[in-house]
Amino acid sequence: MDMESVRSGRSEPRSERSQRSHRSHRHRQGRHRSRERSSEHDRDDRSVTIQAPGDTGAENDEDERIEVQILPQDDNWGDNTTCITSATSETAVSMEDMSHFEKDLDDSIGFDCARYVGSILAGTLGFIAFVSPIVMVVLPKLSIDGWQTAACEVNCQRMVTTTSTSDQDPTNPDTTAMPSSNCEPKCEGLLISLAFKLLILLVGTWALFFRRPKATMPRIFVFRAAILFLVFVLTFAFWLFYAVRILQKKEEDYYSIISFAVSLADSLLFIHYLSIILLEIRQMQPMYVIKVVRSPDGESHCYNIGQLSIQRASVWVLEQYYKDFPVYNPYLSTLPGSSRRKNITNFKFYDVDGVTHQTPHGRSRAIFAAAAHRRDRSHNDRFYEEQEYERRLKKRRARLVVAADEAFTHIKRLQEEQGPAIPMDPQEAAQAIFPSMARALQKYLRVTRQQPRYSMENILDHLATCISHDTTPRSFLERYLSQGVVIHNDRDYKATQTWVLVCDTLLSRAIENGTLFQLKQGDISLMCYVRRIPHFNITEEVINPKNNKFVLRLNSETSV
Repeated sequence: MDMESVRSGRSEPRSERSQRSHRSHRHRQGRHRSRERSSEHDRDDRSVTIQAPGDTGAENDEDERIEVQILPQDDNWGDNTTCITSATSETAVSMEDMSHFEKDLDDSIGFDCARYVGSILAGTLGFIAFVSPIVMVVLPKLSIDGWQTAACEVNCQRMVTTTSTSDQDPTNPDTTAMPSSNCEPKCEGLLISLAFKLLILLVGTWALFFRRPKATMPRIFVFRAAILFLVFVLTFAFWLFYAVRILQKKEEDYYSIISFAVSLADSLLFIHYLSIILLEIRQMQPMYVIKVVRSPDGESHCYNIGQLSIQRASVWVLEQYYKDFPVYNPYLSTLPGSSRRKNITNFKFYDVDGVTHQTPHGRSRAIFAAAAHRRDRSHNDRFYEEQEYERRLKKRRARLVVAADEAFTHIKRLQEEQGPAIPMDPQEAAQAIFPSMARALQKYLRVTRQQPRYSMENILDHLATCISHDTTPRSFLERYLSQGVVIHNDRDYKATQTWVLVCDTLLSRAIENGTLFQLKQGDISLMCYVRRIPHFNITEEVINPKNNKFVLRLNSETSV
């Protein structure tokens, strides 16, 4: 009795302290709820609370209640997460962040310079080559340093007079020098021809070279550099001859100056034709088959590719990768039940025979034998885990499809609705029908490990777009029922993607049979194997008409 009284006496202050702590906790919780009500007073009223059936306790309500709000939230809109930070303000910036910002700024400036310096040099050289024929024609008309040129008809008149004088018979006085009336049209024809050639060259150069660069390569593009070198040599050679033969001597024959400029324009057109062959046509014929394997999930595709350098082949592979490969989800590499496996080395040994001294070698052999026995059964466990995961996935998929179909049945166009109705825009309609399928969509995204990729605001915008264009529920769910291709992954999409190219061969060399290179970006790597398409030897075989006849063989056991 004394012990019981003592225990009851000790329990009374404990109960009083627990009651006081409980009251203080309830007081803090009430103040927190009042703050939430005051902060949520300005929010939109369109919010739905979905409560799962079962226990109605306070703890169960906090675990099973899902609040679907129309306001923008963070990316983890389906989870009840709590973020604890030591920053005193949302705009607090540390010195480490400033150092990272300065480093990123320097890298961006250097990248932009390396990205556009080649295009700027090529554009400058092309502009000089393009305006050179025009300057050569206009320069004599500026009367620089007393340089005077005669008109085309005067020069042609002199040429005709000189030719006729040499051919005139001195004994025949009737043969006189007749001026040619075809001199002026020839000169004007050269000017018109020069103008149209330069126009064609301008349009062709704009279509071939003035493009946004798709990639910044570590090595130079050999054929492009060769074309620019030819343009530089050609322009320099023409200007050298122009300065020595025409400018220095102050050539008065304007017809020959125009012919010289037309020759430069013709040469530039031929170089443009050569650049089309080397840069565009040469790589169009497939010569190799390249196999791309992504690590770590092992997704692979094969493509036909033409004659390209290693660095240009890597750019072409990345274009196909962003178009054809599904998004890599690292959370799908482990099944939901695989994390609950027991450790294979967690064994406990018993001395059954009473042997007190057991050698470490014998114990290690026992451990390896038990581990091998469990490893033999692990494939069976993985098989059943995969079957269970597929069953859950199909079940959640079916629930999501049914929920989406039912939600879309409540939305109709205003002209199709008979009777009084409240008009809504697509965003309001999406907010109205989304709560009915929010739970099914959230569970499906959790099973497929896609929940970090989609926020609630993103889903509502996509739903509003589908409603405004009268698409079906399957069209709305297409984005979520599969992982999607890499280029449409909004979470990891960037205007500039940085990859590392690894190869034991010079990157400016052309690919050949057996070439192997690797592209890496973070945890993802692409292994590329190149194999030449074999030569196909097709032979002809003629069917002999005499042997193209058949005989029906009957058997007594047949049903004929």
